[in-house]
Amino acid sequence: MLQNLLLTENKLLYYWLAFFGIILSRYFIIAGGIYLLFYSLIDKFSETRKLYTKTRTRHSMRKDIKLSVISGVVFAFCAAFIMLQYDGGKTLLYSSIDKYGLWYLGVSFLIVLILQDTYFYFIHRVFHHPRLFKWMHYGHHASKEVTPWTSFAFDLPEAFIQGIFFVVIVFVLPLNFIPLIAALLTMSVWAVLNHLGIRLFNPSFPPNWLGKWFIGPTHHSLHHRKYKVHYGLYFTFWDKLLGTQDPSYNNEPRSSQQNICREETAEGSI
Repeated sequence: MLQNLLLTENKLLYYWLAFFGIILSRYFIIAGGIYLLFYSLIDKFSETRKLYTKTRTRHSMRKDIKLSVISGVVFAFCAAFIMLQYDGGKTLLYSSIDKYGLWYLGVSFLIVLILQDTYFYFIHRVFHHPRLFKWMHYGHHASKEVTPWTSFAFDLPEAFIQGIFFVVIVFVLPLNFIPLIAALLTMSVWAVLNHLGIRLFNPSFPPNWLGKWFIGPTHHSLHHRKYKVHYGLYFTFWDKLLGTQDPSYNNEPRSSQQNICREETAEGSI
């Protein structure tokens, strides 16, 4: 009994260390790479597309990185727990593509994105409740000008609640490791782009219609300015359905949404 317990603890520690290294590497490669690209290599190109007027500071970026590392500790624990349960045959994770067929890989990937977006929307609204905001979500909004480093800057309670989604999903939805990893990478890249702080397309550029259905840096920048709108992660569906889509996002020219950084109260509302 004691030997099994020690073996389990050792495996949990091993998995945690491995995933903590992977998660940190993923964060610094994706967030750091995109930050370097847009804020250093093509900074002049990005200057006219910036969605904020306040100057980013090293202090705020260091604070975002610190919170992201803390979040990484929590996410690594969640991943380690999942693998421990997988080893015990308790999850619905599987490795053989033939088990459900090739078609199910794509379908399950889309299902995960839709479920995660739904989960994220509602917990995000709860985080902005005045009684919860300061101790559950304030850290993410501490930086007045977001950068890619802000993408995973979560307070400890929020990081835990964010991580719970994948812990639960592997027990209720059959998932191959391929769509699971693809969903995690999609989440990482998408979150970084949402916090880019730079408008990717001109208003007249054809892909701009994507902004009506998918969340990007312009859409999410309004959330960081106004706090009471735009709670989704991937899709604008829930914001439109439940009235949290900012009317100015669709009705005003996109040029009026850039280079504006009004300071709003950090008191959120559900």
